[in-house]
Amino acid sequence: MNARLQPAPSTPAWTPASLPARTVAVAAGDGIGPEITDAVLRVLRAADPNLAFDAVTVGLRAYEAGALSGFGPEVMEAVTRHGVILKGPITTPQGGGFKSVNVSLRKSLGLYANLRPCVAYHPFVETRHPGMDVVIVRENEEDTYAGIEHRQSDEVYQCLKLITRPGCERIVRYAFEYARAHGRRKVTCMTKDNIMKLTDGLFHRVFDEIAAEYPEIAKEHMIIDIGTAKMAVQPGRFDVVVTPNLYGDILSDVAAEVAGSIGLAPSANIGRDCAMFEAVHGSAPDIAGQDIANPSGMLLSAVMMLVHLGRSAPASAIHNAWLRTLEDGVHTADVHVEGRSRERVGTQAFADAVIARLGQAPQRLQAVDYPEREPERLAQPQAAPEAAKRADKQLVGVDVFLDWDEAERDPNVLGRALEALAGPEFRLALVTNRGVKVYPQGLSQTLRTDHWRCRFPAVEGRAARPRDIPALLLRLAQAGFDAVKTENLYTFDGQRGYSQAQGE
Repeated sequence: MNARLQPAPSTPAWTPASLPARTVAVAAGDGIGPEITDAVLRVLRAADPNLAFDAVTVGLRAYEAGALSGFGPEVMEAVTRHGVILKGPITTPQGGGFKSVNVSLRKSLGLYANLRPCVAYHPFVETRHPGMDVVIVRENEEDTYAGIEHRQSDEVYQCLKLITRPGCERIVRYAFEYARAHGRRKVTCMTKDNIMKLTDGLFHRVFDEIAAEYPEIAKEHMIIDIGTAKMAVQPGRFDVVVTPNLYGDILSDVAAEVAGSIGLAPSANIGRDCAMFEAVHGSAPDIAGQDIANPSGMLLSAVMMLVHLGRSAPASAIHNAWLRTLEDGVHTADVHVEGRSRERVGTQAFADAVIARLGQAPQRLQAVDYPEREPERLAQPQAAPEAAKRADKQLVGVDVFLDWDEAERDPNVLGRALEALAGPEFRLALVTNRGVKVYPQGLSQTLRTDHWRCRFPAVEGRAARPRDIPALLLRLAQAGFDAVKTENLYTFDGQRGYSQAQGE
């Protein structure tokens, strides 16, 4: 036995703090969900006996009962009534027609902020970065997770990326409010605005605007690819990181695994009126029912829930007992290492070990002491000021996307035909394929699919009118062209509101 891993001393009498009665909704989920939920609820009952649980059904059983979203109206009613839900991992059935339950819940409940702490527990959980303590604040409703996708031709599929100013403002403000409330020193924004200059550019611009209101907190921006690389090898340079939805999902998984194990990672989904707490990991159906799953991710999510509810004493007690359990070498299979761990235990035995250590503090890891505060203080951060006025919006042209697979996909044939159809209102500026200019003066080496973006700006000196676009589309249709999508081109206060095409 490793000398530093000694059996826990006899358990002192544990007297939970007297707190008002409170009920939370609980969804056990799928796969390992029911067993880790059972383990976590036992710990919660031991530490906070005035907390009650309202069980609701989310996931596969809800699908089987005919709820196409994976949850019924009773779930929304329960969460609205109680204000919080503790949720086990969910399995979304494979195949078309099934939306992610997690995404649907977050968006239906307006849970715009996904908070994911990533902490190292060296030397008791293996990691190359012993001092890592990073919080990822991920926008939770927008970006490609809007789930708006279309098949537009035999060969081309589209996913729409939506970024809004109000969405950027509230997630960035939440990140700075969180940093201020928790004594964090820096907020880092990560985007890909060197490529997506409008969508990610907006996120970056809003970040800079709001950061100016928090002069005591350092701020920086990084491109997401190098930022993720730095997170993997130098996580100590980060404190709080705020990102759009997709990047935050990927980055937080990387950060959790770098810290030690994604199986330990908790998360909170915070909205204006309610919140959802869940482990980051999935439902792991391959080990379901075997009593080997680690309940730590969900247990630490439950700790975040207690803090959110203002129940700081039981939150601190559970978190410290969990840390002490790690220190004492009582580990589930996923983090058990011979020579470092003292005892390999299953799901329920691990929960028993945490319960037995309620009232104890860790000896080497940093003990926690959550301060008393009003419930849900951070759930409603200060609102961003409204824009003084709407921009002057002017229609200046249209992009028409064609499904065209003729004449050996020769862009010169297509371009000449479109120039003749542009009419008196528009001119053909260029044709692109997968974003690369192919007409005029394209290169023969460029891969061409059956999907073509054709840019028609208004003729110089002539203002574009909304009725001109249907007239153009009618001419294209009469000539046999299949227009599968259009995007109007606008300026806002004289500034281009659309991306410049490659080669334009």
